[in-house]
Amino acid sequence: MRYWLMKSEPEEVSIDDALAAPDSTVAWTGVRNYQARNFMRDAMHVGDGVLFYHSGCAVPGIVGLAEVASTAYPDPTQFDPASHYHDPKATPETPRWQMVDIRALRKTRVLPLAELRADPELAGLMILQRGSRLSITPVEAADWRHILRLLDRPATAADTRSKP
Repeated sequence: MRYWLMKSEPEEVSIDDALAAPDSTVAWTGVRNYQARNFMRDAMHVGDGVLFYHSGCAVPGIVGLAEVASTAYPDPTQFDPASHYHDPKATPETPRWQMVDIRALRKTRVLPLAELRADPELAGLMILQRGSRLSITPVEAADWRHILRLLDRPATAADTRSKP
């Protein structure tokens, strides 16, 4: 089993949207980075754990737990000229972009980026590395377990303060 952190802007797909979807499952469309695509295509398996992360919002951070619910398949938004994610070089015969379905398991307290950064045990977490902007990153098993412990404790005011 592998573990992943998957970022979504709440306006695109929020943890609440995912939980309200049929079978609490959403298609993870719109990934347009080759490395993130390759993670979905080559490394993700049904049942892998997912840290659902809200980005592009007032308090970015982990907001829920989910699991990979499908193997990778072509992202239909690449073929739709009306889509923001349209790729004119992609065809149904030669798709360029893949996606997976994600099943939301539960909403958690917000575990803000500031709190993740402040924790020395998470120093190796890919999302915390300088210049890391990938929307999908692998998470080591030890980091996954540590984050689950953090999610089980209440946040403090110091945890939620923004840090550069």
